[in-house]
Amino acid sequence: MSDLSAEPAPQGDPEPAGADLNDAIEAPSTHHTVPSKESESYTHGHHESVLRSHRSRTAQNSAGFLLPHLRDDMSLLDVGCGPGTVTADLGRILAGGEAVGVDASPKVLEAAREHAAALGYGNVRFEQANAYELPFDDDSFDVVYAHQLLQHLSDPVAALREMKRVAKPGGMVAVRDADYAGMAWYPETPGLTEWNELYHEVTHAYGFEPDAGRRLMSWVQEAGMDGIVPSASSWCYATPTDRQWWGELWAERCVESNFAVQAKESGLADDVALEQIAQDWQAWAQAPDGWFAILHGEVLARA
Repeated sequence: MSDLSAEPAPQGDPEPAGADLNDAIEAPSTHHTVPSKESESYTHGHHESVLRSHRSRTAQNSAGFLLPHLRDDMSLLDVGCGPGTVTADLGRILAGGEAVGVDASPKVLEAAREHAAALGYGNVRFEQANAYELPFDDDSFDVVYAHQLLQHLSDPVAALREMKRVAKPGGMVAVRDADYAGMAWYPETPGLTEWNELYHEVTHAYGFEPDAGRRLMSWVQEAGMDGIVPSASSWCYATPTDRQWWGELWAERCVESNFAVQAKESGLADDVALEQIAQDWQAWAQAPDGWFAILHGEVLARA
């Protein structure tokens, strides 16, 4: 296994991958301030517009920083695996080992099992689990990986400590999260600025941190890990096809996903405002010079 403290982590592939924000796991929140809300309520939910973006994930576009450090006989745990496309892809790479995906949602786990079965991967399996209480013994996995999970948890450091617990001594913990304040787009549409501000307000109202990418190294340090290698990579949507795909996804999310529900329950937006933001997303998707980039923070560490 390579020395993480000496070898720089590679940049991720910026090919289109969608904002694959994984399923949050229920647990008491110390930051929750609105009693009527369910703590750890996943901001995006499981609307088809969300799952459509999740299914675009691959090991290359979502775990590129981890791939050079893998051996084919390793065991790997994917925490917050969603519909399992990355988990299955990692299982393909770990042909002599095992990839296990866990998620809180039975719905997405069913889709994940069907996906892995269709590919014929016998070394990939899925279990329902809570990120704060993983159902595995100490020192169980060579690698513990989480993609776009920590931004949806009220106590990401507690989840990282649990990931460290189930990693073997000297094993790897690998995390990657988007940073919403680091997103950039053109044309500088006021509607997209309003969307980004609203997203921050909604997630903060529920006790989550949308700018997780820049905080990963701090959180990993607080969780007691060492051999830390930080990096960053991006996704970009600028071709007509990618722009249409990304814009339509967010137009749907703004009016139909759990994000819309939470925005209204929080009193931060109403149907009229959300519909206007959706229309702004559609207008951006039609702009011939439209460009959107998502910055991600990444960290590899030793358990």
